[in-house]
Amino acid sequence: MKLNIKAKAGKLLLCGAVLLAAGCSDFLKEEDLSNLSPDNFFNIPEHAEAGLAAVYTDARFIGDGAGIFSSNWQLLEAPTGTSTTETAQNSDLNNLYGLVYDGNNGHVINWWNGLYKVIAQANLVLERVPGITPMNEAQKAKVLGEASFLRAWAYFYAVRLWGDIPLITKPQTIESPDFMPVRASQEEVYQLIVEDLLVAESAGLPWTDVSGRVSLAAVKSQLAKVYLTMAGFPLNKGASHYQLAAQKAAEVITYANASGGAIKLFDTYDEVHQESLKNRGEHIFMLQYNRVVAENPMSNMFPNFKPVTYRGASGTGSTVPTMSFYNSYEPGDRRTKDREGYFYTSYYTNGNGALFELGAPYIYKHFNVVANGTAGVPGSRNDNLNVPLIRYAEVLLIYAEAQNEIGGPNDMAYNALKSIRDRARLTTPPPGDFTQASFREAVWRERWHEFCYEFITWFDMVRLRKVYNETTQGFDNFAGHVNLSSNQPLQEKHLLFPIPVPEMQNNPNLKTQNPGYPQ
Repeated sequence: MKLNIKAKAGKLLLCGAVLLAAGCSDFLKEEDLSNLSPDNFFNIPEHAEAGLAAVYTDARFIGDGAGIFSSNWQLLEAPTGTSTTETAQNSDLNNLYGLVYDGNNGHVINWWNGLYKVIAQANLVLERVPGITPMNEAQKAKVLGEASFLRAWAYFYAVRLWGDIPLITKPQTIESPDFMPVRASQEEVYQLIVEDLLVAESAGLPWTDVSGRVSLAAVKSQLAKVYLTMAGFPLNKGASHYQLAAQKAAEVITYANASGGAIKLFDTYDEVHQESLKNRGEHIFMLQYNRVVAENPMSNMFPNFKPVTYRGASGTGSTVPTMSFYNSYEPGDRRTKDREGYFYTSYYTNGNGALFELGAPYIYKHFNVVANGTAGVPGSRNDNLNVPLIRYAEVLLIYAEAQNEIGGPNDMAYNALKSIRDRARLTTPPPGDFTQASFREAVWRERWHEFCYEFITWFDMVRLRKVYNETTQGFDNFAGHVNLSSNQPLQEKHLLFPIPVPEMQNNPNLKTQNPGYPQ
């Protein structure tokens, strides 16, 4: 009996030796299906959807924290001069307000990392999803269209922030030939942005999508924004691209007029920040927030330690309006009416108690009354409000500006401007009172007053090389304009942000820093 066991054991050992020697290790190799990688993940349609969801998720980096009392989004608000800080406890944010930032600034670093993470995730989807078989071709086209839009969205921010930037269109590994990429020209980056958006435009997306996914209206609106930017500085494409911007904006306006309200201007400013109207009506594209996953990130606009929410005396006040900007609105503009427009000067104690005066205007545009409370109604404590990135109001003013540049203000351009002013209950001069120049500045002023604190104003300053002067109501040249928030002048170097120092240290191919900043 013992001999028999030994004999069998010997055969097993011999068999094992033979298998190993013969290279039959595959027989014994176990595949760890829980250890996912791009090579073993993108195999079924559900993987395509999950990969796309990761791109959307990473786009929320805009709302992530950037040190004490600060968020990434403040990079695009602090240098505009339309806001200031009540706390001044974040040195990086203070440097943005004071226009003395450099490539070590945490907000600058976070934006670079955040945008390139979105790009990397989108590149994975665009590279791997085409090979998934079987997969419904319409579903595949939509996934690829949405990923193309999101990559273009990220590159559009990046090229406006830093100018010439690395142009990465494939998933990267340490073996990739362009693992340490050089900077591509802005012309090349914009070419990819337009190509990606045209792919998205032809992907079969629905005109609107109340789930918050990219829609055809979002694609066409983004194309209009891109073309308008390309028409101005630094590419100076001029009339041809103003024409393209007007065309794309007009397509959205035409659909809106026939949509039965699927796309429209909200009747009131209160609707702009109503939870129940997320991804509807005026909101063409938004960053999606739900407290279960990620809470609305705009609380740094709350006044410093004043009890306007259920939290009591909290808030940081690290982004608050300057009085000069608040006072620059026309008399009677409903956007400045307390708790009705985009600002508030009083609120209810702890969100739902006695009304009290705040002592100054604060930003109401992103204030969620459902979460924080209102008169006699306690807050839900769940701030699920989305962050708007493209509103229909912007499409209207894109059309008005672009059309004016190619042929003066036609009726459609005039009506687009008038609709924005009508909601503010402002009187618009008759069409015959406008010249091309006066209409241009009228549209610019509405952009400053309508889109304040929505990450838009800074890019208007850069593409126009002009800055709204709150005192004169006119427009100064960018270089030399004094931000009244800090009494510091803008300089030519501020047209671009510095390349993050850690990136230059890690990638010698980036070589030179943007002009005016320390190497």
